Amino acid sequence: MRKEKHLSEFILLNIGYAEHHADWNWKNINSPFTRIHVVTRGNAWLLRDGNKHPLNTQHLYLTPSYTPHSYECDNEFYLYYIHIYETLEKKSSIFDQMNFPVEIEGDALLLDLVERLYLINPGRELSFYDPGAYDNSTELIKNIAMQGNTPLALELESRGIIQQLLSRFFAYATPKTPNVDERMSRVLEYIHTNIHTPIHIDKLAEISFLTKDHFIRLFKKQLNCTPGKYINQKKIEKAQLMMLIENYSIQELAFRLGFENVSYFNRLFKKLTGENPSQYKKRLNM
Repeated sequence: MRKEKHLSEFILLNIGYAEHHADWNWKNINSPFTRIHVVTRGNAWLLRDGNKHPLNTQHLYLTPSYTPHSYECDNEFYLYYIHIYETLEKKSSIFDQMNFPVEIEGDALLLDLVERLYLINPGRELSFYDPGAYDNSTELIKNIAMQGNTPLALELESRGIIQQLLSRFFAYATPKTPNVDERMSRVLEYIHTNIHTPIHIDKLAEISFLTKDHFIRLFKKQLNCTPGKYINQKKIEKAQLMMLIENYSIQELAFRLGFENVSYFNRLFKKLTGENPSQYKKRLNM
Protein backbone atom coordinates (compact mmCIF):
# COMPACT_ATOMS: atom_id res chain seq x y z
CA MET A 1 0.00 0.00 0.00
CA ARG A 2 1.44 3.35 -1.00
CA LYS A 3 2.59 5.75 1.71
CA GLU A 4 0.48 8.66 0.44
CA LYS A 5 -2.68 6.63 1.00
CA HIS A 6 -2.00 6.73 4.75
CA LEU A 7 -1.72 10.50 4.99
CA SER A 8 -4.73 12.04 6.75
CA GLU A 9 -5.65 15.44 8.10
CA PHE A 10 -7.02 15.68 11.62
CA ILE A 11 -8.80 18.57 13.31
CA LEU A 12 -8.68 18.98 17.08
CA LEU A 13 -12.19 19.04 18.55
CA ASN A 14 -11.64 18.77 22.28
CA ILE A 15 -8.82 18.50 24.77
CA GLY A 16 -9.16 18.63 28.52
CA TYR A 17 -8.05 17.21 31.83
CA ALA A 18 -10.62 15.29 33.84
CA GLU A 19 -10.76 14.04 37.40
CA HIS A 20 -13.24 11.24 37.96
CA HIS A 21 -14.42 9.62 41.17
CA ALA A 22 -16.11 6.37 40.16
CA ASP A 23 -18.27 8.37 37.73
CA TRP A 24 -16.67 7.45 34.36
CA ASN A 25 -19.11 4.69 33.47
CA TRP A 26 -20.52 5.41 30.01
CA LYS A 27 -21.96 2.62 27.89
CA ASN A 28 -22.36 1.91 24.18
CA ILE A 29 -20.42 4.91 22.82
CA ASN A 30 -19.99 5.07 19.04
CA SER A 31 -18.77 8.44 17.75
CA PRO A 32 -17.76 9.85 14.34
CA PHE A 33 -14.50 11.16 15.82
CA THR A 34 -11.40 9.51 17.26
CA ARG A 35 -10.39 9.59 20.92
CA ILE A 36 -6.97 9.54 22.55
CA HIS A 37 -6.86 9.12 26.33
CA VAL A 38 -3.72 9.77 28.37
CA VAL A 39 -3.89 8.38 31.90
CA THR A 40 -2.10 10.28 34.68
CA ARG A 41 -3.40 8.50 37.78
CA GLY A 42 -5.92 5.95 38.99
CA ASN A 43 -7.64 2.94 37.46
CA ALA A 44 -10.41 2.39 34.94
CA TRP A 45 -11.24 0.07 32.07
CA LEU A 46 -11.99 0.42 28.37
CA LEU A 47 -14.35 -2.18 26.91
CA ARG A 48 -14.22 -2.71 23.15
CA ASP A 49 -14.04 -5.53 20.61
CA GLY A 50 -15.09 -8.01 23.28
CA ASN A 51 -12.08 -7.20 25.49
CA LYS A 52 -11.69 -5.35 28.79
CA HIS A 53 -8.53 -3.22 28.74
CA PRO A 54 -7.15 -1.86 32.03
CA LEU A 55 -6.11 1.79 31.65
CA ASN A 56 -2.64 2.24 33.08
CA THR A 57 -0.84 5.35 34.30
CA GLN A 58 1.33 7.15 31.71
CA HIS A 59 -0.10 5.08 28.87
CA LEU A 60 -2.01 6.36 25.83
CA TYR A 61 -5.16 4.75 24.43
CA LEU A 62 -6.61 5.13 20.94
CA THR A 63 -10.27 4.55 20.04
CA PRO A 64 -10.93 5.15 16.32
CA SER A 65 -14.14 6.70 15.02
CA TYR A 66 -17.14 4.37 14.68
CA THR A 67 -15.72 1.94 17.27
CA PRO A 68 -18.40 0.83 19.76
CA HIS A 69 -16.98 0.95 23.29
CA SER A 70 -17.76 1.55 26.98
CA TYR A 71 -15.93 2.72 30.10
CA GLU A 72 -15.89 1.40 33.66
CA CYS A 73 -14.48 3.22 36.69
CA ASP A 74 -14.98 2.34 40.37
CA ASN A 75 -12.45 4.66 42.01
CA GLU A 76 -10.39 7.79 41.39
CA PHE A 77 -9.22 8.24 37.82
CA TYR A 78 -7.38 11.17 36.18
CA LEU A 79 -6.70 11.60 32.48
CA TYR A 80 -6.29 13.91 29.50
CA TYR A 81 -8.85 13.34 26.75
CA ILE A 82 -8.27 14.36 23.13
CA HIS A 83 -11.00 14.22 20.45
CA ILE A 84 -9.87 14.52 16.84
CA TYR A 85 -11.86 14.59 13.61
CA GLU A 86 -10.50 13.11 10.38
CA THR A 87 -11.25 15.24 7.33
CA LEU A 88 -11.76 12.78 4.49
CA GLU A 89 -13.63 14.37 1.61
CA LYS A 90 -13.30 11.50 -0.88
CA LYS A 91 -10.33 9.74 0.69
CA SER A 92 -10.23 6.48 2.54
CA SER A 93 -9.98 6.73 6.32
CA ILE A 94 -6.68 5.71 7.85
CA PHE A 95 -8.76 3.49 10.14
CA ASP A 96 -10.18 1.65 7.12
CA GLN A 97 -6.64 0.84 6.07
CA MET A 98 -4.89 -0.11 9.30
CA ASN A 99 -5.47 -1.86 12.62
CA PHE A 100 -4.04 0.29 15.39
CA PRO A 101 -3.01 -0.88 18.86
CA VAL A 102 -5.38 0.09 21.66
CA GLU A 103 -2.53 1.02 24.00
CA ILE A 104 1.02 2.36 23.84
CA GLU A 105 3.36 3.26 26.66
CA GLY A 106 3.99 6.97 27.07
CA ASP A 107 7.33 8.65 27.61
CA ALA A 108 8.45 12.09 28.76
CA LEU A 109 8.23 13.57 25.25
CA LEU A 110 4.72 12.29 24.57
CA LEU A 111 3.44 13.50 27.92
CA ASP A 112 5.04 16.92 27.36
CA LEU A 113 3.39 17.09 23.92
CA VAL A 114 -0.02 16.35 25.41
CA GLU A 115 0.45 19.06 28.05
CA ARG A 116 1.54 21.48 25.33
CA LEU A 117 -1.52 20.65 23.21
CA TYR A 118 -3.70 21.34 26.23
CA LEU A 119 -1.92 24.63 26.99
CA ILE A 120 -2.24 26.11 23.49
CA ASN A 121 -5.92 25.15 23.10
CA PRO A 122 -7.78 26.79 25.98
CA GLY A 123 -11.54 26.52 26.04
CA ARG A 124 -11.62 23.09 24.39
CA GLU A 125 -12.74 21.20 27.50
CA LEU A 126 -16.03 19.34 27.54
CA SER A 127 -18.86 21.05 29.38
CA PHE A 128 -20.30 17.64 30.28
CA TYR A 129 -18.57 14.26 30.36
CA ASP A 130 -21.63 12.27 29.29
CA PRO A 131 -21.01 11.40 25.59
CA GLY A 132 -24.71 11.95 24.97
CA ALA A 133 -24.16 15.63 25.75
CA TYR A 134 -21.42 16.19 23.16
CA ASP A 135 -21.89 13.47 20.50
CA ASN A 136 -24.22 15.72 18.52
CA SER A 137 -24.13 18.03 15.54
CA THR A 138 -24.28 21.27 17.54
CA GLU A 139 -21.18 20.44 19.56
CA LEU A 140 -19.25 19.06 16.59
CA ILE A 141 -19.93 22.11 14.41
CA LYS A 142 -19.03 24.42 17.30
CA ASN A 143 -15.73 22.64 17.84
CA ILE A 144 -14.83 22.66 14.14
CA ALA A 145 -15.61 26.39 14.06
CA MET A 146 -13.31 26.96 17.05
CA GLN A 147 -10.50 25.27 15.18
CA GLY A 148 -11.09 27.61 12.24
CA ASN A 149 -10.63 30.60 14.55
CA THR A 150 -7.36 29.35 16.02
CA PRO A 151 -4.27 31.39 15.07
CA LEU A 152 -2.46 29.70 12.20
CA ALA A 153 0.77 29.13 14.14
CA LEU A 154 -1.06 27.34 16.96
CA GLU A 155 -3.21 25.36 14.52
CA LEU A 156 -0.09 24.12 12.74
CA GLU A 157 1.54 23.25 16.06
CA SER A 158 -1.59 21.42 17.21
CA ARG A 159 -1.76 19.38 14.01
CA GLY A 160 1.93 18.56 14.34
CA ILE A 161 1.44 17.30 17.88
CA ILE A 162 -1.56 15.19 16.85
CA GLN A 163 0.49 13.66 14.03
CA GLN A 164 3.29 12.85 16.47
CA LEU A 165 0.91 11.17 18.88
CA LEU A 166 -0.68 9.13 16.09
CA SER A 167 2.74 8.23 14.67
CA ARG A 168 3.53 6.33 17.87
CA PHE A 169 0.42 4.21 17.41
CA PHE A 170 1.16 3.89 13.69
CA ALA A 171 4.56 2.37 14.51
CA TYR A 172 2.71 -0.72 15.76
CA ALA A 173 -0.17 -0.69 13.26
CA THR A 174 -0.75 -3.53 10.84
CA PRO A 175 -2.67 -3.60 7.55
CA LYS A 176 -6.35 -4.19 8.18
CA THR A 177 -6.49 -6.50 5.20
CA PRO A 178 -3.03 -8.10 5.01
CA ASN A 179 -4.21 -10.76 2.59
CA VAL A 180 -5.71 -8.30 0.13
CA ASP A 181 -3.95 -8.36 -3.19
CA GLU A 182 -3.47 -5.48 -5.61
CA ARG A 183 -6.75 -6.20 -7.38
CA MET A 184 -8.80 -5.87 -4.18
CA SER A 185 -6.76 -2.82 -3.12
CA ARG A 186 -7.87 -1.08 -6.33
CA VAL A 187 -11.46 -2.07 -5.60
CA LEU A 188 -11.37 -0.75 -2.03
CA GLU A 189 -9.85 2.52 -3.16
CA TYR A 190 -12.62 2.89 -5.76
CA ILE A 191 -15.32 2.19 -3.15
CA HIS A 192 -13.96 4.74 -0.68
CA THR A 193 -13.47 7.38 -3.36
CA ASN A 194 -16.94 6.88 -4.87
CA ILE A 195 -18.98 6.25 -1.74
CA HIS A 196 -21.34 9.11 -2.72
CA THR A 197 -22.40 7.34 -5.93
CA PRO A 198 -24.19 4.10 -6.79
CA ILE A 199 -21.49 1.40 -6.82
CA HIS A 200 -22.18 -1.57 -9.05
CA ILE A 201 -20.61 -5.00 -8.68
CA ASP A 202 -20.06 -5.22 -12.44
CA LYS A 203 -17.85 -2.11 -12.26
CA LEU A 204 -15.84 -3.53 -9.36
CA ALA A 205 -15.33 -6.78 -11.26
CA GLU A 206 -14.10 -4.76 -14.24
CA ILE A 207 -11.62 -2.87 -12.04
CA SER A 208 -10.28 -6.15 -10.69
CA PHE A 209 -10.07 -7.75 -14.17
CA LEU A 210 -12.17 -10.67 -12.97
CA THR A 211 -15.48 -12.16 -13.91
CA LYS A 212 -18.32 -11.08 -11.64
CA ASP A 213 -18.64 -14.46 -9.91
CA HIS A 214 -14.88 -14.81 -9.44
CA PHE A 215 -14.67 -11.26 -8.07
CA ILE A 216 -17.42 -11.86 -5.50
CA ARG A 217 -15.76 -15.08 -4.31
CA LEU A 218 -12.33 -13.46 -4.06
CA PHE A 219 -13.65 -10.35 -2.30
CA LYS A 220 -15.45 -12.49 0.29
CA LYS A 221 -12.35 -14.63 0.81
CA GLN A 222 -10.05 -11.63 1.33
CA LEU A 223 -12.43 -9.24 3.15
CA ASN A 224 -14.55 -11.79 5.04
CA CYS A 225 -17.79 -10.22 3.77
CA THR A 226 -19.59 -9.70 0.50
CA PRO A 227 -18.93 -6.59 -1.63
CA GLY A 228 -22.50 -5.43 -1.06
CA LYS A 229 -22.23 -5.68 2.73
CA TYR A 230 -18.95 -3.76 2.74
CA ILE A 231 -20.33 -0.99 0.52
CA ASN A 232 -23.47 -0.63 2.61
CA GLN A 233 -21.50 -0.39 5.86
CA LYS A 234 -19.30 2.38 4.48
CA LYS A 235 -22.29 4.27 3.07
CA ILE A 236 -24.12 4.20 6.41
CA GLU A 237 -20.98 5.33 8.27
CA LYS A 238 -20.76 8.21 5.82
CA ALA A 239 -24.44 9.00 6.38
CA GLN A 240 -23.86 9.23 10.14
CA LEU A 241 -21.01 11.67 9.59
CA MET A 242 -22.98 13.76 7.10
CA MET A 243 -25.86 14.06 9.58
CA LEU A 244 -23.49 15.60 12.09
CA ILE A 245 -22.10 18.20 9.74
CA GLU A 246 -25.04 19.25 7.56
CA ASN A 247 -28.80 19.46 8.10
CA TYR A 248 -29.79 17.20 5.22
CA SER A 249 -33.29 15.81 4.93
CA ILE A 250 -33.40 12.02 4.99
CA GLN A 251 -34.36 11.94 1.32
CA GLU A 252 -31.52 14.25 0.32
CA LEU A 253 -29.06 12.25 2.41
CA ALA A 254 -30.11 9.02 0.69
CA PHE A 255 -29.77 10.56 -2.77
CA ARG A 256 -26.37 12.09 -1.93
CA LEU A 257 -25.10 8.63 -1.05
CA GLY A 258 -26.32 7.05 -4.26
CA PHE A 259 -29.49 5.39 -2.96
CA GLU A 260 -32.33 5.51 -5.45
CA ASN A 261 -34.84 4.11 -2.96
CA VAL A 262 -35.28 6.07 0.29
CA SER A 263 -37.22 3.25 1.94
CA TYR A 264 -34.31 0.89 1.33
CA PHE A 265 -31.90 3.45 2.81
CA ASN A 266 -34.12 3.72 5.90
CA ARG A 267 -34.24 -0.05 6.36
CA LEU A 268 -30.50 -0.43 5.86
CA PHE A 269 -29.69 2.42 8.24
CA LYS A 270 -31.80 0.85 10.99
CA LYS A 271 -30.36 -2.59 10.37
CA LEU A 272 -26.79 -1.34 10.78
CA THR A 273 -27.26 1.25 13.54
CA GLY A 274 -30.30 0.06 15.46
CA GLU A 275 -32.18 3.31 14.76
CA ASN A 276 -33.98 4.66 11.74
CA PRO A 277 -32.41 7.81 10.22
CA SER A 278 -35.09 10.14 11.62
CA GLN A 279 -34.57 8.87 15.17
CA TYR A 280 -30.81 9.09 14.82
CA LYS A 281 -30.98 12.63 13.45
CA LYS A 282 -33.37 13.74 16.19
CA ARG A 283 -31.05 12.37 18.88
CA LEU A 284 -28.07 14.15 17.36
CA ASN A 285 -29.86 17.48 17.50
CA MET A 286 -31.21 17.21 21.02
